[in-house]
Amino acid sequence: MNTETLKRWRLILGGDKADGTGCSLNGTECQMDAALSALYEFERKQKFDYEEKDNTKVGRGGSQPNIARWLGDINSYFPKSVVQVMQNDALRQPELQKKLMLEPEILEQATPNVQLLAHLMELGKLIPSKTKDTARRVVEKVVEELLQKLEQKTVQAISGAINRSTRNKRPRYNEIDWNTTIRKNLKHYLPDYKTIIPEERIGYGRKSKRSLKDVVLCLDQSGSMGSSVVYTGIFGAVMASIPNIKTQLVAYDTEVVDLTEDLKDPIDLLFGVQLGGGNDTNKALKYCQSIITKPDETILVLISDLYEGGGEPEKQMRLRMQELIADGVQFIVLLALDDRGTPSFEQGNAKFLANLGVPVFACTPDIFPDMMAAAISKQDMAQWAGDNDIVLKGAKGQ
Repeated sequence: MNTETLKRWRLILGGDKADGTGCSLNGTECQMDAALSALYEFERKQKFDYEEKDNTKVGRGGSQPNIARWLGDINSYFPKSVVQVMQNDALRQPELQKKLMLEPEILEQATPNVQLLAHLMELGKLIPSKTKDTARRVVEKVVEELLQKLEQKTVQAISGAINRSTRNKRPRYNEIDWNTTIRKNLKHYLPDYKTIIPEERIGYGRKSKRSLKDVVLCLDQSGSMGSSVVYTGIFGAVMASIPNIKTQLVAYDTEVVDLTEDLKDPIDLLFGVQLGGGNDTNKALKYCQSIITKPDETILVLISDLYEGGGEPEKQMRLRMQELIADGVQFIVLLALDDRGTPSFEQGNAKFLANLGVPVFACTPDIFPDMMAAAISKQDMAQWAGDNDIVLKGAKGQ
C-alpha cells in the first residue's frame, strides 16, 4: 500500500491496539484522528474526549466535552457528506444528542439536513425556550433547500399529468392545442397543398373550479418515520399549490390530526409535528375515509412502515383497507419517503396489501413527483415501478 492509503486505514482503525498499520500521523491528520476518536470511542469510554491539541499529539487525555468546537472542526477537516454522517452518528448517542440539540450556540454550528430536522421534531416540546429560535432557523434553512431542490420538478410532473388527463377531444377553436394536434396528424400531410388535414383535434382541458384529482397523504408520525415526515410535509405543501389538485395531509400516531390547513406554511407544519409514540393506522384510515368525497378520483397515499402490533387493531386496519379499495379509491403505500429507500417494514401487512393489488414500496424524494404523476395518469403502477427499477414489496417473497 502507498502512504496515503495507509493513512486512510489508520484513520479508520484508530490508534491503540486496533491500529496495526505502523503509520504515523502529523499536522491536520492528528486533528482529524482526534475528531473521529472523540465520536467513535465515546461508547467505549463513556465520555466525549475532545480537547484542543497541537500537531504533535493525538491527545487522548481527559478533558471537558466541547461539542461546539468539535462541530466546527469536523466542518473544517471533512467534506460535507462525511460531516453529515458523523453528525448523524453523534445524534444516535442520547448524551451527545442533548448536547447537540439543546444548546443554541452548539445547534447553530450543526450542518442543517433532513436527519437533524427529524431529530428536532422528535425532541419537540423538550427543546428549551433559549434554543427554539435557533431550532426554527435550522428548520427554515432545511425547508428552503428542499423546496429549491424539489418544487419545480414536482409542479412540472404533476401539472403535466393533470393536463394530459384532461385533454379535450372535441375542442372549440380557441381551445385547440396546435402543437399536439399537428404532431398527431403528421400522417395526414398533403404535399401538393403543403398542409395537414387535422382529422384528430386535441384541445386543452377546460378550466374548472372544482378539483380534478383529490390526493390524501396519510402520514405515520411514529418515531421511526422522521425523514419521511419531513419530505411528506414538503411535497404536501408543493402539491397544495397546484391548481386542480386538492391535497389533504393527515398525520397520526395513536391520535389523528388533520394538517391540511398548515400546508400553506411547511415551516410551521414541520416545527409543530411531534414525532414518537405508537400508531393506530385504522383510526387514521377511518378519518381519511370520512373526508374522501370522490372515491373514484381520489389517490390515498399511506406513508407507513405498516407496524401495527397484530391482534384486533391490525385486523380492523386490514378491513378498513379493503373497504377503501372497494369504494374505488386508488391506494398506494410508501414504506418510507426518504433518501435511503431501504426501510424496515411489517412483511405480513405488505403481503396482504400486495394480494389486494395495492403497490407497496419505498420511494426516494427524487422519484416521488414521477410516482404521483403516474398515479394521476392512472398508469399501471406495477409497470411503472418495474420501469424505474423499484421492487414492489409483499409480492413474490419480497
